[in-house]
Amino acid sequence: MINMEVHMDIRSLKREGYTIRAIARKLGIHRNTVKKYLQSPEAPQYRKRSNKPSLLDPYKQIIQDYLQQEPYSAMWLLERIRHQGYTGCYELVKQYASGIKGQQQRLAYIRFETEPGLQAQVDWGDFQVQELDGRITTVYIFVMVLGFSRAMYVEFVSQCTLEQFLDCHIRAFTYLGGVPAEILYDNMKHVVVGRTDGKPVFNSEFLHFAHHYGFQPKACPVQSPWVKGKVERPMDYLRERFWRGYDFRGIQKANQDALTWLANVAHQRVHGTHRQIVRERWEQEKPQLGGLPEKDYDTSLKVFRKVYKDCQVSYNTNRYIVPHTVVGKTIMLKVKDGVILFYDDDRLLVTYEEPDGKHQLVGDRGLYEQLKKDREHQQRKYDRQGKGKATRGLSTPSLYPQVQHRPLSDYEQYGTGGAAWSN
Repeated sequence: MINMEVHMDIRSLKREGYTIRAIARKLGIHRNTVKKYLQSPEAPQYRKRSNKPSLLDPYKQIIQDYLQQEPYSAMWLLERIRHQGYTGCYELVKQYASGIKGQQQRLAYIRFETEPGLQAQVDWGDFQVQELDGRITTVYIFVMVLGFSRAMYVEFVSQCTLEQFLDCHIRAFTYLGGVPAEILYDNMKHVVVGRTDGKPVFNSEFLHFAHHYGFQPKACPVQSPWVKGKVERPMDYLRERFWRGYDFRGIQKANQDALTWLANVAHQRVHGTHRQIVRERWEQEKPQLGGLPEKDYDTSLKVFRKVYKDCQVSYNTNRYIVPHTVVGKTIMLKVKDGVILFYDDDRLLVTYEEPDGKHQLVGDRGLYEQLKKDREHQQRKYDRQGKGKATRGLSTPSLYPQVQHRPLSDYEQYGTGGAAWSN
């Protein structure tokens, strides 16, 4: 099974017009694999990797060094490492070499390709603000720039959280009129969580977000900021033409002013590279951007908590009352913008706002009244097995045993002495 990165490479290359055979050759995988993942809308699921060492591990650095010089064939590389003691198979060498070659080709493609709708670049910036009391605080700005037209979207935020990062993407796609085929980033932690054999390891949540919107994330080589110069230079432009001398009066007002500045200044200028008005070139690019999905990606923070016997859930030092029907279960909390939604599977149980303080009890105490009215629940609570019963040992199943019925004529015989009472 392929990983998420290769899956998104397949879709990106198909969108650019590559045939199945060409995609397979470029990525070093079988064309049936390409066909399988193009036909399936589902992303591949990660599986736990084995920690068993590979026979190729001691020779990977040698292969990397050779491929830095020339794109040698896998057979040529196999012959070289065989002389140094390698006893593994050819397929291991071929697969590893193909991965390195593919990465080198993609990096070269990222640097020069700026076709309409192909690429956008994203970066964070920070700005210092002096408060009324003299304190210096920092606000951050999210910037997305389309590579072909240089149209951009900017948004000020108070924190660089993953939630804010993804929400800024969603608003940027709406503002710019669609989704580019790929987006280039530096090695920010929201995108790249590490590197393995020189290849970036992407944040799994971010990969699912990218799959939802249909774009391919790309990571710059380490310590190579010039690769995403299309967003580095606009950041300087923002500082000089918008921020310098700006009277900051809060993030909401700054975002309103920034959108006005984009419409009236930034997008009306003749760009120094393509020598066209940015707005006009943006209109040419819009039809080449991918469409937006029917539903936005859920960017809320998701945590799981167990419901205690007192119908309460603990989160962030506060306790929240939930319906008694989920006592003992583990439920999901979706937290966003100070509001918490409590779910049992896909069923919304209750919604609360987070309090300002700590160690508070939040909730509708009427939920306890529902518990009192739930007779079935109360019966289960007090109907304990194993306790003695008053009827244990009796030969009849009821405290009202059935007796034999006789006609009145029989009793008349007893009364006149015509029959014995012992019969």
